[in-house]
Amino acid sequence: MTSLPSATHAVLIPSYNPGPKVFDTVRAARALWSPVWVVVDGSTDGTTEQLVELARTDPGLRVFVLPQNQGKGAAVLFGLDEAARAGYTHVLTMDSDGQHPAELIPRFMDTSMKTPAAMILGKPVFDASAPLLRVRGRKVSNAWANLETLWMGIGDSLYGFRVYPVEPLRRVMRGQRWMRRFDFDPEAVVRLAWRGVRPINVDAPVKYFRADEGGVSHFNYWRDNALLTWMHSRLFAGFVLRLPLLLWRRLSGRA
Repeated sequence: MTSLPSATHAVLIPSYNPGPKVFDTVRAARALWSPVWVVVDGSTDGTTEQLVELARTDPGLRVFVLPQNQGKGAAVLFGLDEAARAGYTHVLTMDSDGQHPAELIPRFMDTSMKTPAAMILGKPVFDASAPLLRVRGRKVSNAWANLETLWMGIGDSLYGFRVYPVEPLRRVMRGQRWMRRFDFDPEAVVRLAWRGVRPINVDAPVKYFRADEGGVSHFNYWRDNALLTWMHSRLFAGFVLRLPLLLWRRLSGRA
């Protein structure tokens, strides 16, 4: 495991009923980075106790347990607040279910350290395991996100393997009531872009595991697409209000 903990950048893993893949995810992240923080978002699958036990013997791992499920965005916000209290300036978020490439953590962190004012966004590279409906559907969200930011360069609005600057994202989330559930990822990048946080895209593979491989999915097509539709309706209204400022930034070269 890495022996030199970072004083500025932490890995943050929100986790809700991920199944045993979470242990592979945490171990892979810890092999390459310290500290790694897991926020257990009210899991009921028995993984909480084992994660807590892992943290007891590993000073580079911290596990926070929320008493009930609040949503991915809420779990990330909890982690952001803890990171701010501990003096961290950036967090890399990754899913707990093994879909995200832990081996790219050092590259993403290095890119962030060289450009600390930016957000480092994973741009997914899909393989044959990716459901076609999911691959095609995300193009709709990406098109809206790029329109809402006047094409600032968001490579993918939904892929949650990212490095965020802590304080800008905390201010965004504390300033309104949304961004607490599945719709967190696209709203985060759009609102940060509105605040002038530049996106830097880095290609990263994504792996979808079948159920017999230990894969767990909480995606609900109708519920989650309804959430995304409502989110983009709010964001488009905000985009119209901000359009003069966004146009001025584009024309002046500040975006």
